[in-house]
Amino acid sequence: MLTFFIFAMLLGAALQITNTFGLPFLDDFKAIYPNSFAVKHPNVLSSIAQISETLFILTIPFFLQRFGIKRVMIMSIFAWVFRFGLFGLGNPGGGFILLILSMIVYGMAFDFFNISGSLFIEKEADLKIRASAQGLFMLMTNGLGAYLGGFFSGRVVDHFTANGIRDWQSIWFVFAGYALLLGIAFPLIFRYKHDRAGLKIVPH
Repeated sequence: MLTFFIFAMLLGAALQITNTFGLPFLDDFKAIYPNSFAVKHPNVLSSIAQISETLFILTIPFFLQRFGIKRVMIMSIFAWVFRFGLFGLGNPGGGFILLILSMIVYGMAFDFFNISGSLFIEKEADLKIRASAQGLFMLMTNGLGAYLGGFFSGRVVDHFTANGIRDWQSIWFVFAGYALLLGIAFPLIFRYKHDRAGLKIVPH
């Protein structure tokens, strides 16, 4: 559980990154693609991400039962890799479809982490401390994770900003690399095995 909370904090940082820099990223394209759909209607792209969230929530019971929390969390982490990577490759012009795909994959990245994490704690935490465990989960993700994500991502953006111009491709690739490192470390460190028959997580 301790390992899970640590990775929850680190993934909370990834969530803060996309919340903080998603719209400024699109806004910076105004000078290059002033008449593009993405620049004129960024809220439509956000709506696609919200629809994706809703749809992926419906799939969580199936994925948890079929694969277990460990694999579901791995899917979430690599969804963040694709989320950031597609932002790095996409643009409101010829790379518009990549921006759309990034919005779609966001649903998996967010739901498979937040919702599945809450369900995991609900099953694994003792009834006497379950509410406290859920509160700690929120603290690690939206508290410490959000703070660390905001602080360090700001440093990354500042590093790749020159004369007021941000090198968004490099910025998003750094964030994608961060998520990739989590994706490699998580299955090696989080040593739990899914008991599909019992629909629970048990130690190796």
